[in-house]
Amino acid sequence: MSSEPSMREAQKALDHLLLGIVNLQQGIEWMFEKTGVRAAPGGSHPGIGTRNALLSLGNFQYIEIISLDPMQQQKGLTASLVENLTVPQWITWAASTDNIDEVSRKAQAAGYAIDGPSDGERVKPDGGILRWRTARIISEFGGVIPFFIEWGAGIRHPSNDAPSGCRLLGFAIEHPKQDQVRKMLLELGIETAICHGDKARLKAVLSTPAGRIEL
Repeated sequence: MSSEPSMREAQKALDHLLLGIVNLQQGIEWMFEKTGVRAAPGGSHPGIGTRNALLSLGNFQYIEIISLDPMQQQKGLTASLVENLTVPQWITWAASTDNIDEVSRKAQAAGYAIDGPSDGERVKPDGGILRWRTARIISEFGGVIPFFIEWGAGIRHPSNDAPSGCRLLGFAIEHPKQDQVRKMLLELGIETAICHGDKARLKAVLSTPAGRIEL
């Protein structure tokens, strides 16, 4: 594996944005009304309690609409984040990496606790298997701190299969403790402007068939 660049801008580091909603079909319809693109079901996450639908942003980036999976009894961390969301909202984001172990070492060297790296997989609608590894940095700052994802060797990136037509024009972070968040991201190799806000919040500006929108 090659080494990560020493510093990346957040919008370029972004692999995907997670839009949480308790009911998947409601999330698909909401996003269709906003963008004019209908996200396609991706599959379930076994043992985690969630399922998803995807919408490509091109450039190896995408939106993951994620909801509870009514066929599962288990509820992992992500399921707990979406189970009470009756209105769609960004819950977190994933940063891409080609070396999840190096990211984990960098985070631990900076004094952060890590959940992972952990293996994950799901069955795609066409029967193919999608595999990845993730690492979550444990912090007090919520979903504005990304988890990191390394896709399995030879895996076709989800943005290449998902319905297209949208592009990410801008990505922003707000937080009441913006200086601490900025410092943590820098220690993880990500730089971005962070605005002060009354709560943790992600914002995305998209080019869509329905026009330019901010979510």
